[in-house]
Amino acid sequence: MSIDFTDRENRPGKIIALHLNYPSRIEQRGRSPKFPGYFIKAGTSIAKSGDAIERPTGTELLAYEGEIALIIGETCRRVSPEDGWSKVSGITAANDWGLYDLRHADKGSNVKNKSGDGYTPLGPDVIPADGLDPKALRVRTWVNGALVQDDDTSGLVFPFGQLVADLSQLMTLEAGDVILTGTPAGSSVAQPGDTVEVEVDAPAAPGAPSTGRLVTEVVESQYEMAAFGAQPKVDDTQREEAWGSREAAGLPDPRGIITDELRAKVAETAVATLSAQLRKRGLNNVSIDGPTLNHAGSRILGYAKTLRYVPNREDLFKKFGGGYNAQKQAMDSVRPDDVVVMEARGEKGTGTLGDVLALRAQVLGASGIVTDGGVRDSAAVDELGIPVYSNGSHPAVLGRRHVPLEFDRTIACGGATVQPGDIIVGDDDGVIVVPPELFAEVVEDAYEQEQQDAWVFEQVKAGNKVDGLFPPTGEWKQKYQEWKQSR
Repeated sequence: MSIDFTDRENRPGKIIALHLNYPSRIEQRGRSPKFPGYFIKAGTSIAKSGDAIERPTGTELLAYEGEIALIIGETCRRVSPEDGWSKVSGITAANDWGLYDLRHADKGSNVKNKSGDGYTPLGPDVIPADGLDPKALRVRTWVNGALVQDDDTSGLVFPFGQLVADLSQLMTLEAGDVILTGTPAGSSVAQPGDTVEVEVDAPAAPGAPSTGRLVTEVVESQYEMAAFGAQPKVDDTQREEAWGSREAAGLPDPRGIITDELRAKVAETAVATLSAQLRKRGLNNVSIDGPTLNHAGSRILGYAKTLRYVPNREDLFKKFGGGYNAQKQAMDSVRPDDVVVMEARGEKGTGTLGDVLALRAQVLGASGIVTDGGVRDSAAVDELGIPVYSNGSHPAVLGRRHVPLEFDRTIACGGATVQPGDIIVGDDDGVIVVPPELFAEVVEDAYEQEQQDAWVFEQVKAGNKVDGLFPPTGEWKQKYQEWKQSR
């Protein structure tokens, strides 16, 4: 059955779109919604198969999202999840286009970036819902003939019946209303000249009914964004989300900063020398003061994985302290080369870490743990061998003084600000925080300084005075350069 949704008689009264639903997309986004979240698209955004979509001049991130669209068949209110699917008369293919350049202007409403003319193509055919299994549908998307999205509804976080029920609790759903049910992984950016096709089908149903392919051609608009409205604005976060990954967007891997070459140089460079180089660059507040190392001679190097505790308040502990709390979530999400950094406000009167969670971090590849609080089960933690900096041992459990509130946020540890992804370096002298963008140059200069200091040490050891030698000037500087070139 074919319906032209652009015809005024067939145009939906409401188009309601869901943010996240497919596990593949949720994993890609790194967000796990507990409940459905929606936005509304304008009726004038509807287009039909074969219509073109314009990318405004001066923008770059027009992204497609192949989706299954539910068509409400009868007016309903306060439907149960069990009855929700029965209110759907049919399904069709949809492409939930969005202009990421304008996400900043909407404050989450998605009005400008999702409701442009042509931003909701629907069709070409409608599959009647009667007899369909809503858990056995499939959505696929092609760009210039290449399959880029391919997923099914068997594992949706929010089943279709729940969506109808949830929306109908506060608003009347009318016959003809459309619900866009989320997109799977593979959504990305399209360029002028690209052809994007979306198809929805029920491959296991009798006759394997299909909507046919919903075709949209992307063209460059001749119009720029008017100066009296919000202007296009993008950053690397928007590029990553629009393209689907940093790699697809052509962005550098933020975890590629610590190269093998730099790692080897850090291993031969004292933290004190790195600290001196940061000071030369005007950064004096980069040391995590107070915590000491449990294994003398150990070193740590890695990316900050942050965790924040706040002072215990009984009602907050009931809400955030039990079950799968932020502390456990943080440890379960550790990646290789992470350094777990905990903000405990310098509170020594309880543990912020025990042997089980220290082991979890170690198994997942953490290179160390830093807390400005205490450690319980300290002997068992020491036996694990993972380097741990702390303010000492204490037998009390976390809840005596702390509520584990959040992770992967900017924190303060030992008087230093630490952001997720900062580079953490530690040795027997202590721990410092290195801004990622400065890491390579700081290591190179510190390594050079370390080599020079080692040469100076040998000269002093041979009986030479430090005047003019530490640091090398004049004749000593020339001798050092000659020694360096001879190596």
